[in-house]
Amino acid sequence: MDTEAVLAYDGTMLGFLTCVFSAYEERLKVIAIKPPEEQASRDLLVQTREIDTIPDKAKRVWTSLKKKASPAGLRDLKWAFLSELPGIEMHMFSMIRYILAESLPVDRDFSHPSVLKISQAAKKVGREKHRMEAFVRFRLTKDAVYFAAIEPDFNVLPLIKGHFKSRYADQKWIIYDLKRNYGIAYDLSKVEYVTLDLAPEIGISGAPEAYFHTSEISFQELWKEYFSSTNIKGRANQKLHVQHLPKRYWKYLTEKNL
Repeated sequence: MDTEAVLAYDGTMLGFLTCVFSAYEERLKVIAIKPPEEQASRDLLVQTREIDTIPDKAKRVWTSLKKKASPAGLRDLKWAFLSELPGIEMHMFSMIRYILAESLPVDRDFSHPSVLKISQAAKKVGREKHRMEAFVRFRLTKDAVYFAAIEPDFNVLPLIKGHFKSRYADQKWIIYDLKRNYGIAYDLSKVEYVTLDLAPEIGISGAPEAYFHTSEISFQELWKEYFSSTNIKGRANQKLHVQHLPKRYWKYLTEKNL
């Protein structure tokens, strides 16, 4: 008889895949898989097992999945993980078990509740990825590094780094996720993950003189004046405008912080 267990892991994809490996290896009946932010509460009736991340075990699970799942199914699993939605790990675990148990590809079988849930979560992450690629606004710092602060609904930094490396290959830049307190930094050759101790007054938009180059301050003021002069309020279709540019993204835009 399989042992019931709650699995606690470090919040990484490799850690989650190690949980999957452990569940199979130890014949566990997994009740929940919890990242660090959900581990404060413990079920006294079910054993909680701390799962250490072991990359080799994680890679073995992913290798098995690659043999049975389509590229779209694998992408959905990775993107759904970045959604950070409560309980997403158990839907991923259920989908993985379904994939590995069947002889034919089933990762596009949306009649399965978890396959559908993972697909829906991945689509939400995909939309956020595209919006961040469109709405990120860089500001030139006094150190000649272009800096952008974001607070996306989902953890999309790993998905947008390739876009910005390709598009802004000739300048140093940092995109920092204030919500998750980490960022990506490009030094003209490679993109690396960074953690910074940022002052709150840096903000998401605007150009505080203590941090940003005088040319950036002048540019932002000029842009605000241009937007004010060309925006004909009497012709504005606010409903359509909000449909294409949801209000939660306005904080990134200079013209919306007049």
